Amino acid sequence: MNKTKAKSLEISLWQSLPTLELLRLANEAREAQLGSKFELCSITNAKSGLCPEDCKFCAQSSRHSTQIPIYPLKSMAEILKEAQRAREIGAERFGIVTSGRALAPGEVKLVAQTIREIKKQTNLKLCASLGSLPKSSLVILKESGLERYHHNIETSPEFFPHVVSTHSFDEKIKTIKAAKELGFEVCSGGIIGMGEDEDDRISMALVLKELQVDSVPINILVPIAGTPLEKKPPISILDILRAIALFRLILPDKSIKIAAGRESILKDFQGQVFLAGANGMLIGGYLTLKGREIGEDHRLVKEIAGLWSG
Repeated sequence: MNKTKAKSLEISLWQSLPTLELLRLANEAREAQLGSKFELCSITNAKSGLCPEDCKFCAQSSRHSTQIPIYPLKSMAEILKEAQRAREIGAERFGIVTSGRALAPGEVKLVAQTIREIKKQTNLKLCASLGSLPKSSLVILKESGLERYHHNIETSPEFFPHVVSTHSFDEKIKTIKAAKELGFEVCSGGIIGMGEDEDDRISMALVLKELQVDSVPINILVPIAGTPLEKKPPISILDILRAIALFRLILPDKSIKIAAGRESILKDFQGQVFLAGANGMLIGGYLTLKGREIGEDHRLVKEIAGLWSG
């Protein structure tokens, strides 16, 4: 897809709008399509580090010199405990996330067994992010009762080669299509602030629209020491708000969730993204980054409800 040709006249018009007007339109689209629906998700870093891929933003790549915990796939008991914790802090969905290109077949079977056990003991909706799995492994997860598969495309197809060279954008698309064909809901988004421009963000949103994904997590780059992007200047608040608004207008009926970077990059402007079209967030921390205190997030959710009803 050529990002300049893919843009419609309507999208070009949105880009030309002053930021406050763009945010107003996005908030109206969120209200019209989703009302007050707000989603809280929590994840576990179920297998950490030693990833052979070279994603420039990622602390878990074995090619980068980062100081993160490294451990194999957690046991069923460990993941179940974290799922119960997710329920206690108010999450409605729990994601099992692992590092690496893809889990081995034996690891997939353990995750499938764990999913069955979590479903027995909790009412959590479940998601898994286990890499570029073959269809046979996706079938095992589907049979275990998994509802949603997560696989970020990270950025636009045009900018992707600037941040990853060990696998292709097409591989990402192939995995998402395989999951959709098996009847999974799909969660897919990426990271803004890696050096891409607004047209790249629009191109990314258009790819997600074409793939008919169900949920779109937006991470804001947090430069991590030891990664190639460690000195990347932070994206501006203005660009973040405009990006969220454009995602909402392009994907009016999809869940758009703010993930990593919302605390450290947005800081006092966190509430503003929920007037720019976002309708959900991750709580309880991220893969290699800590989140903030749960009580603060619960207060934020109440404030958002007040903003939406006001």
